Amino acid sequence: MSNNCPLARRHLLVWLSAGAAFPALAATQKKRSTKGAATNAATGTAFMERVNAATDTPVLSSGARGEAVLRAQILLDRAWFSPGEIDGSFGTNMRRMVAAFQTANGLKSSGRIDVETWKSLSGETPTPVLSEYTITKENAVGPFTKTPADMMDRAKLKSLDYETIEEAFGEKFHCSAKWLRDVNRGSKFEPGDKIIVPAVGNDKPPSKAASIRIDKSERVLYLLDSAELPVAAFPISIGGASDPLPLGRMEIKNAAKNPVFTYDPALLKDAKKTYVKTDIPAGPNNPVGVYWLGLTKPHWGIHGTPDPSRVGTAATNGCLHLTNWDVLRLAQVVKPGFAVDVHA
Repeated sequence: MSNNCPLARRHLLVWLSAGAAFPALAATQKKRSTKGAATNAATGTAFMERVNAATDTPVLSSGARGEAVLRAQILLDRAWFSPGEIDGSFGTNMRRMVAAFQTANGLKSSGRIDVETWKSLSGETPTPVLSEYTITKENAVGPFTKTPADMMDRAKLKSLDYETIEEAFGEKFHCSAKWLRDVNRGSKFEPGDKIIVPAVGNDKPPSKAASIRIDKSERVLYLLDSAELPVAAFPISIGGASDPLPLGRMEIKNAAKNPVFTYDPALLKDAKKTYVKTDIPAGPNNPVGVYWLGLTKPHWGIHGTPDPSRVGTAATNGCLHLTNWDVLRLAQVVKPGFAVDVHA
């Protein structure tokens, strides 16, 4: 398939060990590291237990940070009102999702989390929002592959895999890789390591979805029921001034999981003169992510992205970007012929 979306560049962090050349120093560092890892694991467990036991309902709004925000983000994600990357920070995407959730549940749509919103999010029987995950050998083996910056070099690969295990877990648990590392300080993310992760876990789609509404000004994709009330919502990136998303009705034309991306420099304004039309292999770091929903407007689609941190803020070359985990959830509900109404 062909589209004209932006091409994210990824970077792999390489860690060098200075102690490797000095056996005695390395042994001392290993002992300290083991002790430190145990301390960090205990700290992580205490953090998880504290967050899971919390029952306070503070008023939260844009700019807030901390454990209460983290709880709210995970609860929103479970309800299919995705805050994007879970990171404990109340940003623009979260404000948009809070407002959409409030509308869906008959609450005042303020974009601020108040006591009534907490009650609706938590439900009658609150469940833990963080859990412990034991890394398996299968998790650790990958494959993990550095994504070349040059598009022609990407075309030479067999697949565009995750670059690191932290990136893979970030997508698995809908959180930022940085948050995951910060919460699990001391973990080497090796088989047998126990790490703290968001207990997202709800991939059951809403049963009442009837159409899609795109709100350009808010950069939100809504799943609507037959009464045009939101039953789910996701932050999106859309085209800027040079590639504006047209208002009006379109439809889903086709769908593909793990798509191969046909890179066509003729469709891209920032393509290098040396680039040629070529196929970019599938994988989570493919320019269109892990799922493609083609629209009736030629070359345009709704799809994933290899850079979830930019969803909701970055401008695209026309297509609509969701996080990879959100586009997989959306794909459970929509199918070819599904209406897509774009509003200002």
